[in-house]
Amino acid sequence: MKTKYKITLSLLAVAAITVGCASSPSFAELDKITNDIVKASFRDEGMVKASVLNADETNRLCSAADVAGQPLDEKTARALEAANFQRIKWPSDGKFLGDWQEGEKIAQSGRGMTWTDTAGAANGGNCYNCHQMSKEEISFGTIGPSLYNYGKLRGVIDPASPEAKPMLEYTWGKIWNSKAYNACSNMPRAGHSGILTEGQVRDIVGLLLDPKSPVNQ
Repeated sequence: MKTKYKITLSLLAVAAITVGCASSPSFAELDKITNDIVKASFRDEGMVKASVLNADETNRLCSAADVAGQPLDEKTARALEAANFQRIKWPSDGKFLGDWQEGEKIAQSGRGMTWTDTAGAANGGNCYNCHQMSKEEISFGTIGPSLYNYGKLRGVIDPASPEAKPMLEYTWGKIWNSKAYNACSNMPRAGHSGILTEGQVRDIVGLLLDPKSPVNQ
């Protein structure tokens, strides 16, 4: 009842502003009302906490740009990318390349982070939801670019060679925090947001860059 009461009051506030003012409500007023409604509609449930609704500056600015139908200005975008780059956690043991076979399992799995899941259980990466990754997979999304032959096209023949290190670092960083390279990227910040562990990111890098991976066949 308490939640329904809050939502009703918020809706009444919208009506009052719309009817009672000579001009339309400002974006700031609508944003506040909308945020109040959304926060009143969610509660902690299982491992999922309502705090997931608390957007950081990057998400807040990108969402505002999306609503306005205008991209971020260059200065703001570069500043957000620099801030997100500083938040990348690099491999603690210095090893970027993991087991591509485990990486394939992670890429295929979309499980995790719902209220019915157990806290601490391994999440999936759900990579095929947005990317093509191998020629065997016939069901994949197209929100992101095709990653088929990702390592081969970038000349990563021997991931252990010094020449491969820049691509290993870029791939790791992109998976860990995609917004370090594109401020308003649609790609989830898998490592930064706690979706994938360090070990899982390592295995996804292996899937993308190991010459034996089906991605590079």
